[in-house]
Amino acid sequence: MMNQVDELNRAKTRMVGDIKSVIADGEDLLKAAAEVSGEGFAVARQKFEKKLDSAKAKLAGASHAAVEKTKETAAVANRYVHENPWPTIGIAAAAGLLIGYLAARR
Repeated sequence: MMNQVDELNRAKTRMVGDIKSVIADGEDLLKAAAEVSGEGFAVARQKFEKKLDSAKAKLAGASHAAVEKTKETAAVANRYVHENPWPTIGIAAAAGLLIGYLAARR
């Protein structure tokens, strides 16, 4: 479980870096549009498109990994609940009482 969290955190960190890179390239593209000839703009546009495509692919891969990890975690939780119904009912009841108590205090 902790390994999965670490993996998702690494994917998130990579994704943030990619998004920052896409934003920086977008800013470069805007500057190129205002300052550079048609040829310079075309080069900046191609670079931006490559970065954007790369970021999209990484996002799709990261979201797929997150969905798969979520499905695995749900399957493990489902198995636990079916194998241990009474402890699960006790935990749910305790959580409900705690939430009810906290809500009543407000």
